[in-house]
Amino acid sequence: MKDSLKKQGVRLTRQRQILLELIDNSGKHLDAESLFQLAQQRDPKLNRVTVYRTLKLLKEGGLVDELDLMHHSGDQHYYETRLKQEHAHVICLRCGRVEEFFGEPLQKLRRQVESHFGFQIMIARTEIGGYCAHCQALRAQEMKERPEPAPHSDSALPPPRRR
Repeated sequence: MKDSLKKQGVRLTRQRQILLELIDNSGKHLDAESLFQLAQQRDPKLNRVTVYRTLKLLKEGGLVDELDLMHHSGDQHYYETRLKQEHAHVICLRCGRVEEFFGEPLQKLRRQVESHFGFQIMIARTEIGGYCAHCQALRAQEMKERPEPAPHSDSALPPPRRR
């Protein structure tokens, strides 16, 4: 990644290096605020403006992808390095857990789209929303505990008004 920045004429300052390392090595999808908090632990002089400017620079340089992850946490955006192998994000719509799926089915889909549309794919982002096993179990339990609605009966409705 450092070489990619240098080729684009971007100086890799110590603060930019910290941010890039955090994004690449955190093992999580970080939003700008989380990235700022982690970066401040390593360099208390680093400020939010530097974080946002660096994220913009890294996005424009094609080194970082900005993700919305099904907007599970509102309008927050998350960041990951683009140099990873193409993958899908599988997001639990209840707890927000994010898993990454790598595999041949994604490559097959890519080839099918390219072939069917005569399209040259430069970047693909795949997000799948649903419920993880834990949240499925919680939802099933909640459904069992929910009181049954009263049976619908036309006799419970008031008679129609006449004019």
